[in-house]
This record gives sequence, C-alpha cells and structure tokens, in this order.
Amino acid sequence: FIGQLPHNICIGGKLKFFSVLENHFTGPVPMSLKNCSSILSGNKFYGHISPDWGKCRSLAILNISGNNISGGIPPELGEATNLYSLDLSSNYLTGKIPKELGNLRSLAKLVISNNRLSGNVPLEITSLKELETLNLAENDLSGYVTKQLGYFPRLLNMNLSYNKFIGNIPAEFGQFKVIQSLDLSGNFFNGTIPLTLAQLIYLESLNISHNNLFGFIPSNFDQMLSLLSVDISFNQFEGPIPNIPAFRKASIEVLRNNKRLCGNVSGLEPCATSSGTRSHNRKINKVLLIILPLAIGTLILVLVCFKFSNHLCKTSTTREYLARGNVIDTQNLFTIWSFDGKMVYENIIEATEDFDDKHLIGVGGHGSVYKAELDTGQVVAVKKLHSVIDEENSNLKSFTSEIQALTEI
Repeated sequence: FIGQLPHNICIGGKLKFFSVLENHFTGPVPMSLKNCSSILSGNKFYGHISPDWGKCRSLAILNISGNNISGGIPPELGEATNLYSLDLSSNYLTGKIPKELGNLRSLAKLVISNNRLSGNVPLEITSLKELETLNLAENDLSGYVTKQLGYFPRLLNMNLSYNKFIGNIPAEFGQFKVIQSLDLSGNFFNGTIPLTLAQLIYLESLNISHNNLFGFIPSNFDQMLSLLSVDISFNQFEGPIPNIPAFRKASIEVLRNNKRLCGNVSGLEPCATSSGTRSHNRKINKVLLIILPLAIGTLILVLVCFKFSNHLCKTSTTREYLARGNVIDTQNLFTIWSFDGKMVYENIIEATEDFDDKHLIGVGGHGSVYKAELDTGQVVAVKKLHSVIDEENSNLKSFTSEIQALTEI
C-alpha cells in the first residue's frame, strides 16, 4: 500500500490491534493513533515522536521501528506506565536515553537499537526488574557500563554491541540468573574476562569480539556447557581455548585476530600440552604456585639468617677493606637491606627477555611463573599477575593471602 494513513483511523479508541508494517505508507503518523494500543513499524513514516504518547496510560505495545523518525525520545513516554514492549529501533533518533524510562516498571522489552543516541546509559534503567530484552546496539552510546546493569533478574537477552563503551566488563554480569544471549561486541572494553561469567549456566550465545580485551580465557569456562556459539575475535587473548563444544567446534573466524590463542581448531596453533592433560596440568600449576612461593620464602629466610650470622665477624674485615679504598659488592639484590625494586625489575625484564614464553614454567588461575637467571648467577622464580589486582575482588583476596603467607614464613 502507498499514500498516507487517514488522520482519524483510531479516533474512536476502540481498536485493539492495528498493523500495517512492510508497506510503503508515507507521511506523518496519525495523531489519532494515541488512542490505540499498538503502532506501526516497517514503513517510511517521518517526524518526531509526540510526547502525548505518555498520556496513553493503557498503552501496552509501542512499536515504530524501521521508519524515518527523527528527534529525541520524549521523556513523557515514562508516564505510559502500562507499557510492556517499547521498540523504537532502526530510526534516526538522537539525544540521550531519557532517565524517565525507568518509570516503566512493567516493561519487558526495550529495543532502541540502530539509532543515533548518545551519552551514558541512565542508572534509572536498572529499575526495570521485569525486563527480559535490552537492546541498545548500534548507537553512539559511550562511557562506562554501570555494574547495576547486571541486576536484571529476568533478563534473557542483552545487546550493547557497536557503541563506544569503555572500561572493564562488569563482574556483576555474572549475576544474570537466566540470560541466554550476551552481545558486547564492537566497543572499547578492555581488561580481562571476568571469572564470574562462567556462572551464566543458561548462556547460549556470547559475543565479545572487536574489543581491547586481553589475557587468558578463564579456565572455569570449561563449565559453560550450555554455550552454543561464541565469538572472541579481534582482541588480545592468549593461551588455550576452553575444552567445551562451543570452542572446539568453532570456526577460525570467531577466534582469529588474537594474540596467541592455541587449541585443537583449524587455524590455531596446538597448545604445548594436549587437551587430555589440561586438568592434570592445572593441578601441577596449583602445586607450583604453592611450592614456589614457599621455596622462595625459605630461600630468603636462609639468606637472611646466613647474612646476619656472618655480619658481625665480617665487620672488622669490611672496615679494613673500605680503609684500603675498596667498595663492597652487594650483588644479592633480594636481601632485605640491599633490595632495590627498580634494579630488580630491570634485571628480571632482561633475564626473562620481557617475559618471553620460553622462560615460562607454570600458569595458574591468577598469574604466570617465569624462571629468571640473573647476571649474578642467581636463579629465581617470578610471578606475573594476569590482570590488575584492584579490578577483581577475587584476585585481590588471592593476592593478599599469598603475600601474607610469604611474609609469615
């Protein structure tokens, strides 16, 4: 059909459902449609969304997607408190997402993707506890994603793809109870994958491609047996892929353009150990992470005792040695009284060739252990954390416990 809709098509207010999608209607949306409970998608309507829609207190479904609607989303829409579904996608809407949409406590579907919206996601949106679908994809939204977005108890689908979000993926996203699809692709997320995502036991589709994420894929992803499809391409991930069908059956297209991923997938290099021994190796890594710090701590304690026991008897010799114009050579930078953090760090970087994998002797859940042979002949084990410790509470607790254990030896 072509032409314009009659201006009085819903003047009586008795119409329960009206759909004229996928036609060629043009012109403004009839004002009388404010009396109806459903609205028209997939045409070429133009103009702005009238704030009068907020007066339609019995309005349940508002769908004007796939048109040429411009302007902003009127805050007055937050007054249509019986809205169950709001779809404004694929238009030319600009401005910010109104915080007043947080008043739509019955809303189960919010789709405003493929527009030109900007700014942050308002915190008030997190009040929509009945929300099942949240689609904000393909806009110009920016800033950090608030952790409160992880508190939707009934959310099934979340799509924040192709915006300009920055910062870490909130660990709180692991609290989604029933989520099935999570798409965070095409943003500027950085940091590592939160360990908590493995708690999404109903998740079927995960897309975190085209971001700035790095590090290892958490080993507890082996528990995500419900996962059917995954895309982690165009990041900086390294190490083995999880041993679950979603990764084992994945094509190289959803894994490519990463740093040093390995695994039994065509196009990836095989890992140093076979997938059948990964569990065994993880146990060995845990043992190494326990034994190595204890060994280092014991070694330091022995060196301290040895140094202290010989300190008095060497005092006179040292004075005589200095009197002749000589200088004491304190090569053991790891003793407490000669420790120089900057010098130690530079020596470690040089000895491990900037943490090259050929010096790697163990990988655990929170860090990698490297063997460093210093110029002095000393051989030490150096632990390098996978991520910044203040980003994850679990990492911080583990790090604190390990440091406490070392200091008490």
